[in-house]
Amino acid sequence: MINNQIFPHMHKYPISRNFIVSLQKLSHSGYVCAPYLHNHKSIELKDAWMISDNIESLYFVTGTFSNESNAYFSNSTNHYILGKFKDDQLILDDLNKYNQEKTSFVFSIKDEFFQREVIGETNFVTVYYLEYGQSIEDLQEIANLLLKRTKIEAGCIGTMNTLCTSPSKFTFPYFENIVIIEVASEKSHQSVKKYCDETKRDVNRKGLTMTNLLSLSILDKLK
Repeated sequence: MINNQIFPHMHKYPISRNFIVSLQKLSHSGYVCAPYLHNHKSIELKDAWMISDNIESLYFVTGTFSNESNAYFSNSTNHYILGKFKDDQLILDDLNKYNQEKTSFVFSIKDEFFQREVIGETNFVTVYYLEYGQSIEDLQEIANLLLKRTKIEAGCIGTMNTLCTSPSKFTFPYFENIVIIEVASEKSHQSVKKYCDETKRDVNRKGLTMTNLLSLSILDKLK
């Protein structure tokens, strides 16, 4: 059985949730990324999340998809509402109610690598996927490498759901192998993007294929 000491060297961070218990939960916390199209549904969804107890924080962001992920999400847009939520089942209900032609993304956390305070405000969130599974050893290695990067304030492993009225012709095959990091920095988004690219290269040098899916630059904090 996988126990809650998977990352013993990081015991001072709140990461000791049990994988098995986490997987058995009916709901998970995580991140939601919904297209902001300046239409009635976008505005109504934003307003609903502004007053929702399920949404801990809410941001207006720009989204950039990697070349590798563009084929799967060709109906993406530039502007999104990014939220951190407590219950993914409630989020899925919201997105079904306000479903749009552009894809919405729900990233449900299975387990956290770490969470810590760093200098600066959160201004960048990057989503990666692992192409070759997620063994305990792989996750341990990734957590070690992310922890060495001093601007990363949070890292986690999770799954992805997508919703839209016009689904893509291609099925994204790595939806169960999602890695998400939050970066805090006073530097420009371009500089932070470069920092995240360097982080990905550090992981790939270890023989782990971690590929960028989506980069989110925070423009404004709404909640």
